Amino acid sequence: MPVTKTAKRALRSSKNKESVNRLIMTKLEIAIRNARKSKTSQKIISAISLADKAAKKKVIHKNKAARIKAQLAKLLVKKSENQSSPKTRKTKKTTGRKTAK
Repeated sequence: MPVTKTAKRALRSSKNKESVNRLIMTKLEIAIRNARKSKTSQKIISAISLADKAAKKKVIHKNKAARIKAQLAKLLVKKSENQSSPKTRKTKKTTGRKTAK
């Protein structure tokens, strides 16, 4: 147990911060789970937004947020590839150099 007045104040503060951080983390975890399950763009974007907000408030590290966003972005890419129009033929890229005659 804290003895000094400032230690008691710090304990109260840390308890409040812990409850807020736990709320943010559970919202983020649920959003990620729902995004991976349903794979709809709206749920994926909302999960990415929550990851950004958690990183901004320093609940999670910014690199962890980036990792979460990258994993969710892969779901968006896969979904758009599956529903895209028929594949187009790729053309050969030229270097712009002239060939010798």
